[in-house]
Amino acid sequence: MTDAEWAVVRPLLPVPGWMRGRGGQPEAYCHRAILDAIRYLVDNGIKWRAMPVDFPPWDRVYAFFRRWREHGLVKEFHDRLRATVRAELGRDAEPSAGVIDSQSVKADAVVGSDSRGFDGGKLVNGRKRHVVVDTLGLLLGVTVTAADTGDRTAAQVLLRQVADAHHRLALVWADGGYTGSLVEYCFTALALVLAIFKRSDDMRGFVVLPKRWIVERLFAHPMRTRRLARDYERRTTSAEAMIYWSMILLMTRRLTRSRPQPV
Repeated sequence: MTDAEWAVVRPLLPVPGWMRGRGGQPEAYCHRAILDAIRYLVDNGIKWRAMPVDFPPWDRVYAFFRRWREHGLVKEFHDRLRATVRAELGRDAEPSAGVIDSQSVKADAVVGSDSRGFDGGKLVNGRKRHVVVDTLGLLLGVTVTAADTGDRTAAQVLLRQVADAHHRLALVWADGGYTGSLVEYCFTALALVLAIFKRSDDMRGFVVLPKRWIVERLFAHPMRTRRLARDYERRTTSAEAMIYWSMILLMTRRLTRSRPQPV
């Protein structure tokens, strides 16, 4: 991270338990060094054991990653950054509209058969990333499943999680894969309007559908961080955490893009 990025990130970090009188020991390594190591791994796609010597030992970095994953701290940190980005753009911290979609990606050999499948539509053997984004293209929620999991099945779980976390959310756009009973479920159970955008029968070739390009742009960003070009994670929770870290990279850069470097 640049000094400008660290200045933005530092106040948003979750406070360790030992600093709040909840026991435990102080961190052995600086949080900035640990965060830089995780960002390096996500952006460059290296193995944990291939962590350069410039960073703390790989097992300490992984222990930090695992602790944040298991306690939901990476999502908490991500959500604080997202609220900051929205505030910088003059938006309310909580969104009122979003877009849902899924992306199938190939899985590495380390991914077990219990969390992988074959997506017959995309001809992909691996996993599927289901996401909800706001109208700025920022991530609101993600869940990773086997690639053969239906979009509507995963959407029920994901939309409930997102609706519980974002109480202003009232409208979600989706493509034709989310039609059927899901529309009524969202309205009656979640108080959400699920608006479906479909291609008309007379469309030929590639056509940009309204609001759909927003979520497609988000899918493009993780594919540029090499750790996410393919699913290398043994657990789906780790795969979800990697997506949050990828978006953290994007948001810290966006927040400091126009800010001068401190002297």
